[in-house]
Amino acid sequence: MNALQRSLLTVFLAGAGLLAAPTAFAQRTDSTTVKPQLNTTPPGTTPRPTPAPTAPTPRQQVPVPTPPPVDEPVPARPSTTSPSGLELPQRPGVAAPPPPLRKYFLYTNFGLGYTSFYGDGQFNASIAPALGIRLTEKLAVGPGISYSYTNISYSDYNQQVYGYPPSIVANNLGLKFFAQYIVYKQFFVHTEYEVTRTNIRYTYQGQPYEFNRTLKTPLAGVGYRNSFSDRVAADIVVLYNFNDGLNSDGSSTSPYGQPEIRLNLLINLGK
Repeated sequence: MNALQRSLLTVFLAGAGLLAAPTAFAQRTDSTTVKPQLNTTPPGTTPRPTPAPTAPTPRQQVPVPTPPPVDEPVPARPSTTSPSGLELPQRPGVAAPPPPLRKYFLYTNFGLGYTSFYGDGQFNASIAPALGIRLTEKLAVGPGISYSYTNISYSDYNQQVYGYPPSIVANNLGLKFFAQYIVYKQFFVHTEYEVTRTNIRYTYQGQPYEFNRTLKTPLAGVGYRNSFSDRVAADIVVLYNFNDGLNSDGSSTSPYGQPEIRLNLLINLGK
C-alpha cells in the first residue's frame, strides 16, 4: 500500500469515528441524567401536602317523632304567663303579679243624705246601678239609672210666713253618667251628672197636690275603695251637691241632700 492509500484510509476512519460519537453520547446522557424540576413555590413558604381524598359520608337521617298512643294524654301547651310550663312558687319578698284587668264592672250605689237649713230639713235615700267601663287602669266611665226617695220638711216660720206645706215627698227616677279616676292606691275622685224625673206630692191647707218636674244634679267628691278580692270591692263616696237649692214653691231643685254619702258595691264582670 502506497502512501496515498494510507492517507485516504486514515481520513475515512477518522470521519466514521466522529459520526458514531454523538449517538453514543446521546444514549448515555438519556439513560444516566435526570432533568432538573423548576421550583415555582414562593420563597419563604413550605409547600402544603395535597390531602388525600375522602369518601363522601352519607346524609344524617333526622329522627321523626312518633305520635303518642291514644291512651296517653297529650301534654298541655305552655301558657302565655308561663311559657316554660313550670309554675314556680312565689319567692319571698317578691310581690305577686297583679290580677288581670277586667274591662267591665257593675257599680251599684246606696245613697243616704240629710241636710238642714234654718229649720228646714231634707232626707234622701237612693239606689243607682250602673255599668262601668275601664278606659285605662285608673280611669273608668259609665252610664246608669237611679231611683231616690226625698222627704222635705219645713219649719213653722216658713209655713206661716211663706205658706210652705209641712212636708213634700218626692219619688225620683233618673239617668246618669259618671266618671272615676284613681288618684293614689285605693283613693279616687268621682264626678257625676244626673237628669231626674221627679213626682212631687204634698198637702197644703188640707188640699192634696201632685205634679212632675225634671231636675238636673251635678255631683263631685272623693271616695275610698276596699277590695275583698279581685272581683268584689266596696266603696264609700262623699259627694258635694252643686244644685241643692229650693224652687219658689218650696220644692227642692235636686233629689239629693248635702252632702251626698254613698256606699257603692263594685263587681267585676267577665273572666
